[in-house]
Formats: sequence, C-alpha cells, structure tokens
Amino acid sequence: MPHDDRLDSTPIVAILRGISPERAVGIGRIVFDAGIRAIEVPLNSPSPFDSIARLSEALGPICLCGAGTVLNPADVRRAYDSGAQLIVAPNGNPDVIAAALERRMVVMPGFATATEAFACIHAGAAALKLFPAASYGPGHLKALKAVLPKDVPVYAVGGAGADHVDDWFAAGAAGFGFGSELFKPDYTDEDIGRRARHLVEAVRRATQKT
Repeated sequence: MPHDDRLDSTPIVAILRGISPERAVGIGRIVFDAGIRAIEVPLNSPSPFDSIARLSEALGPICLCGAGTVLNPADVRRAYDSGAQLIVAPNGNPDVIAAALERRMVVMPGFATATEAFACIHAGAAALKLFPAASYGPGHLKALKAVLPKDVPVYAVGGAGADHVDDWFAAGAAGFGFGSELFKPDYTDEDIGRRARHLVEAVRRATQKT
C-alpha cells in the first residue's frame, strides 16, 4: 500500500509510547479531535496489542492505527490480527517490510543513511522514517533528498519538535512522528490535548508556507 490519504490533511503520526490499554481509546480520541489521523502504539508499551485492538475498534477507518518499534515479522502478524493498518519500525528489516506489504499495510521503516534508505525502497517501502531525526538534523535530510526518489515521503521522527517544523519542511520532510513532544504516560489528558493542538497548528502553518 503506497499511500494513505488519512496522512494528507495533517502529516503527523502520534507515537503513544507507554500507553496502557485502559487509556488508549481516550487518548486516541483526544489526538484525533486535535486533527491527527495516524496513531502508533510502540510494541515496548504495556500490552501493546490490546491497545492497538481497542484503538482500531474505536476509531476504525477514520484513523490509521498501528504498531511502532516493530522488529520482526511475527509482530507484524500479531499487529495485523489486532486490527493494525500501520507498521512503523526503527530500522529497515526487509522481512518486516515484506510481511507488512503482504497484508497491504502502510509500512514506514527507519533509516539514517542513503544506503539504508535505498535498501528500504528496494524492499518495497513507499514511505520512510528518518530516525532519530535530532541526531542528523534538517541538513542531513536535505542532502539525502537530492538523491532519494521524489515520490517517497520521508517523516522526521525522534526529537523533531514544533519549533523546528519549518526547517524540516524546507529540507524536504513530508511529515513527522511526535512522541514525547505529544505523549508520556504521566501527561494528563488536558496536557496531551494542548500538546496535540499545538503540534497540529505548527505543522499546518508550516505546510501553508510551502
């Protein structure tokens, strides 16, 4: 699956690392109401497949829900069986990419170098995740975009906050994955809502400039 139009209006993936199943639906609705249309539950969260199942059932086709920190094909299968439509990985394991594509899931593998990016594309990935974005910066992405296929979107993930979205878009980023900038288990619902709205507003303002 090369593209999902739920990422068009607001190109943000909400990363709910550490979310519990009991809070998953409530937090999912909060970020959805703020304008975010894609949510990942990292698999190093408590009972992640339960959270994915609850989110998928509650938000269904209106929100792209799935799993993050996916490291092997077995977890792709478990995520799919839980209702996931999205697979996000910190690396570019071709077996993970293949397992997701076999199930027509949106897959976003992680990369840092041109070699890694082209390996992911060769494996079938139609979107990429620069990770950790803060370690490399917009200049690194700008240089890579000179050689990467123009139709392969790159999301900046890991330390790319609201204050720097203009720089990332100028460098060629298509969107963002926001983790601790948006959610930590000790954040209140009100705080998460405020953070989500702030991030959505920053990204939408930046996209209007490009």
